[in-house]
Amino acid sequence: MSVSVELPALGESVVEGMVSKWLVKEGDAVERDQPLVEVTTDKVDAEIPAPEAGVVVAIGVAEGETVPVGAVLCEIDANAEARPAAASSPETVPAPTAAEPAAVPDPAAVEPAAVPAPVADDVRATPVARRIAADQGVDLGDIEGSGVSGRIHKGDVERAAAAASAPPVVERALDPTPTPRRGAPTRSRPSYLTYQLQEGDRVIKMTPLRKIVAEHMVLSKQTSPHVGTVAEVDMAGVVAFRNAHKRAFQEKNGFNLTFLPFVVSATVRALLEFPRLNASIVDDAIIEKRHIHVGVAVETDKGLVVPVVRDADRLSLSGLAAAIEDLSSRARNKQLSPDDLQGGTFTVSNPGRFGNLHGFAIINQPQAGIVRMGEMVKRPVVRTVDGEDAIVIRPIMHVALSYDHRIVDGAPANGFLHHVRQVLEDADYEL
Repeated sequence: MSVSVELPALGESVVEGMVSKWLVKEGDAVERDQPLVEVTTDKVDAEIPAPEAGVVVAIGVAEGETVPVGAVLCEIDANAEARPAAASSPETVPAPTAAEPAAVPDPAAVEPAAVPAPVADDVRATPVARRIAADQGVDLGDIEGSGVSGRIHKGDVERAAAAASAPPVVERALDPTPTPRRGAPTRSRPSYLTYQLQEGDRVIKMTPLRKIVAEHMVLSKQTSPHVGTVAEVDMAGVVAFRNAHKRAFQEKNGFNLTFLPFVVSATVRALLEFPRLNASIVDDAIIEKRHIHVGVAVETDKGLVVPVVRDADRLSLSGLAAAIEDLSSRARNKQLSPDDLQGGTFTVSNPGRFGNLHGFAIINQPQAGIVRMGEMVKRPVVRTVDGEDAIVIRPIMHVALSYDHRIVDGAPANGFLHHVRQVLEDADYEL
């Protein structure tokens, strides 16, 4: 009896993945947990292991093909026998016999082969777009995709379906070239939007992961009306707390206490006070989530991944630091599991020591917001000392919030970020 190996959900909001490389071939014997195939999504590159030992009897997805979550990648049969390696030999073509002389076609009589029209399976489209197109009877081959490389999204299909059902427009006789409808997709990019290569330019082909990440970022911007706000935070209290405990922490835990757990802890406390930031939109409803699972953006050599600290509100500062260290280490060593990347309800992004003043990160769909840390630098600021204003030097960090204006209005969003700032400046922490 054969076992189907399916594409698992490899992260929050991931609905598809691309088979980047097969590590086995049909007829190969495999052991349980042996890597079978490398899959690329907008979250992570992952190896899919064999669920049990056996022989790969069928491979259903070619390299470079994108398939939805749940698609069968291959079949493994525990009772089958592995095929012996076949000797490679050039393909032979039987020569014509004397009784059947080879026919030489007349070049003038040969008609050029017609170029087949694209069919639905050949069109780049998301699984959701394919399902809607099938339900609405829309031909994907007639749709101009708005995604990266012309990929067709849900909105493209919905617009095409609406246009097909709209009543015909009667044009005026005196206007033989009517103005295109505002917002209608164009069939070609204007020349001023296309860069012309110059001598000395370096062409770097995008990796599959980079393409999918780019598409996800574009989709996030198209889905959520992003609004940003920034808080200037005096980190003197946090710096003093960290300096007082970092040596003992290092000796006890075996890794450094960074500033990231402090910001994550402050974010968690603010989410408890402002649960609207811990939400998502489902159909026409806003869902405020019971659990707080914080995604922490980690840069790897393959790109950005966002592993998730689960139930972050139940962890102490030391617990958050340990969870973040574990996830970051496994992310850089390519040891994350699909479960590590799923279920995030809010995200904190730390661009590192050279994070510059501040920046607005793109929301990790389908979440309501993301906090981005800026670079911490010493600056002169005005403080009241013994009843008098004085210029003092303080370590300052700018913390930026990007939020989905469909879910959150300005007042609660600003209240949330103010609470993050207050927690950090009070530095009321316990290890």
